[in-house]
Order: sequence, then structure tokens, then C-alpha cells
Amino acid sequence: MSELPQPPEPALPAPDRALSVPDRALSVPDLPGRFAARTEGMTASEIRALFAVASRPEVVSLAGGMPNLAALPLDTLARQVAELVARDGQAALQYSSAQGVPVLREQITEVMAAEGIRGHADDVVVTVGSQMALDLVTRLFCDPGDVVLAEGPSYVGALGSFAAYQARVVHVAMDDDGLVPAALTAALDRLRTAGQRAKFLYTIPNFHNPAGVTLAVSRRAEILDICRRYDVLVIEDNPYGLLGFDGQTYPALRSMDPDNVIYLGSFSKTFASGLRVGWALAPPAVRDKLVLAAESATLCPPTFNQMMVSRYLAGHDWRGQVKSFREMYRERRDTMLSALATYLPSGCRWTRPDGGFYVWVTVPEGVDTKAMLPRAVSARVAYASGTGFYADGLGSRQLRLSYCYPTPGRITEGVRRLAGVLAAELDVLHTFGTPDRTTARLGSGTDSSARRGPQAPTPDTQ
Repeated sequence: MSELPQPPEPALPAPDRALSVPDRALSVPDLPGRFAARTEGMTASEIRALFAVASRPEVVSLAGGMPNLAALPLDTLARQVAELVARDGQAALQYSSAQGVPVLREQITEVMAAEGIRGHADDVVVTVGSQMALDLVTRLFCDPGDVVLAEGPSYVGALGSFAAYQARVVHVAMDDDGLVPAALTAALDRLRTAGQRAKFLYTIPNFHNPAGVTLAVSRRAEILDICRRYDVLVIEDNPYGLLGFDGQTYPALRSMDPDNVIYLGSFSKTFASGLRVGWALAPPAVRDKLVLAAESATLCPPTFNQMMVSRYLAGHDWRGQVKSFREMYRERRDTMLSALATYLPSGCRWTRPDGGFYVWVTVPEGVDTKAMLPRAVSARVAYASGTGFYADGLGSRQLRLSYCYPTPGRITEGVRRLAGVLAAELDVLHTFGTPDRTTARLGSGTDSSARRGPQAPTPDTQ
């Protein structure tokens, strides 16, 4: 049989200098030009940008919120890790359910019971830290341009997630007792008048990050009632709830309204942040979507980490461990408050947290904490400028100080250094006058004094 005729080989193109090897770098694609529109809101937070400098050993960092793990029983944990690998390594190192290991979900319901929550393990979704849970919730509920209500100031990680999904943040004022119900109603009325609605209210009711205040128990039912009346979902983020310095635990919002509250929890503050184990407790309809979203994001949370947390809860006095953390952080809180009263110049005010990690400081008019930060770092002290905790440019007179990680001696020295920087700033203002910035940060046009967050109680500075 004769072979079929073959088509002639195509002629090779003449050499083209534009495609020659030495010049191929000129044809590198414009990858940033191909990014999705939603990436425009994805920018590095001021807090993250600060870490590289604040981690220098000569700098006293009062900026980051890293838990202090010195109180952890590392010998016990080492044995538990070895036993986990030896006895259950085949399971611990394997894939698992996107919803999380069942025994850990059962144990999480016991942890939440301390705050009055009667949850079912089937409604718990384990996530890679509560930050992932918050990101998934935002992904499920927010389209570009949707409105999210959040306290002013608010957690910087939450603001990052909202920006990544192109949600618009409307801040609601706080005072010494947390979120102000009248301010929440006013914000919702303004949105309704403008023909808009809020997808959800994001709140940290206990030992707020960054403000350090706690939502008064007397306000909790009122806040929930307002959200019900305006058909607004509540996202309750509660990583610090068990870290009250007097041992008190406040009733979770979820315990008061299970059908309209999604609860976010974490072991990062009460056990080990590096394991990245958090969770969401959600109504069944939301839970199912969360599981699907988690599958698409990570397939499943790390099984080893979950089983490690489960063994810790089952084989260790975790309540006693939380008590040890509370005592350690209370000592550091007391040291910071004492140092602030001793060293900070007059005109400064600050919150007095009853738990958690943070103090929120308001400095005298004319001082810009963001502009001052490089000078503070030069003086070997770091803090978090208040502007990083707002989505609308406010917070230039505020700063967040964290007392959780440094030793008491370092806290005192850090505040002393900060006081020196502030004194120098005030000397300059006294000499040259206060700049007029009253129109620079009005944001949505509302009264800036009502939207600046807690300006601090009246601390005893005598």
C-alpha cells in the first residue's frame, strides 16, 4: 500500500529580533494589569508593615498582639505530640473533613458553654484561625459595594477582609461601655434613608481589639434587638472572651440570639496561636455554605493541628491554663496602666481594659500618631497608630498599645520612651502651633467627634 502524501513542512519564520533570547525580557506580561478589580482593596496593613521594624531586639514593641506562651507546659505538649504521632499518626497526617474533626467540634461546644452558648457540634465549622472564618463569612455575604457595619475603631484583620471583597465599612461609635446603641440606630437610619442596607454588624464585644473596652451586659440585648428590627446579621468575634482579669465571663451575643448571630472563636489566645485553629458556630443554612467555602479555600483544615488541640483539651487542665494566662496578662496590664499614669504627658487619656491584650490611648490635639511613629521607632519603641484601625482615615490622635508579650520591665521602659517622644512632639507644637486638620478626615460627612471611637474613660492619673 502506498503511503498517504504528507503535507509540506511549514516554512520557519525569519529570525525576529523582537523574539531573540536576549530581548525576551521585554515581552514579560503585565501581570498586575490582569489582576481582578477586587485586588485594589488588598493592601498591606500598617500593623504588618510595622512588624519588620518592631521585631528588632533593641526596640520595645508595644505594637503587636502576640500571645505570650511562656506559661504553656511545653514538656507536657512535647509528650502529647510524640504520642499523637506514635499512636494516631496515620490519621493525624491525613486529610480530614472540611468541617473539622468531629471530636474537636464536640469539645468546642464545651468551651463555648462557659459563655452560655448552647451549640451543637454539627453547627461548628473548624477553620485555620478565626481570621479564615471571618474571611469566609465576608465572602459568603458581601458583593462589591455592600455595606458592613463595624465598631470604630475595629480589628485591622477584619478591615482587610472587608476591603478584599470590596465591601464598604461604616463605622459605629463606641464609648467606655462598648458599641453605642443610639449610634448603631443612627447609622442604620442613614443607610435606610440612602436606600441602602447593611449586610452585617461585625463586633468584638469582649476586651475589644484595639479599644480594650467591653460591651456592657445591659447593652447586649438592645444591640441584638436593633439588629433584628433592621434585619441585620451579627458577626460576633470573641477571641479574648475567657481572658477577663477578674475571672468573669460575659454572656455571648450568640447565647442570647442563636438564629441571628454567627460566632467566631479561636484557640490562638487561650492555647497556641501558631496552631491556627479557630471556628465558626453558625445557623445550619450558613454552616453548609461555610463548609463549601472552606473546601474551596483549603480542602480541609490541618488534621494534625486539630488533633493536637483535641488532645490538649482532653488531657490537660485547659481551664487552669487559661487562669494562668489571665494572671500573667493582668500583671502586664497593671504595669502598663501604672507606667502610663507615671510617664505620659498631661492631656493623654486611655482605656482601662478588664481583659484581653490592649490599651487604646488618645493623645493631645495636634499630635499625629502615624506621622510620629518613625520618630518613636528611632527612640526604640513601637506602637500601632490608630489610623490602621479605621477604614475612613480617622484615628490620627489614637494609638494602640499591647501589653501581652513584653515583660513588665520592658513595658515600663517602652512607655517611658514613648512618653519622651510625645513630650518632644508637644514641644514642637507649643513652638509652632497646632496644624488644622479638622476637615481632613470627616469621611462620610457625619460628626467626626461621634465617630472617633472611644476617646478613653477618665483614668486616675494621680
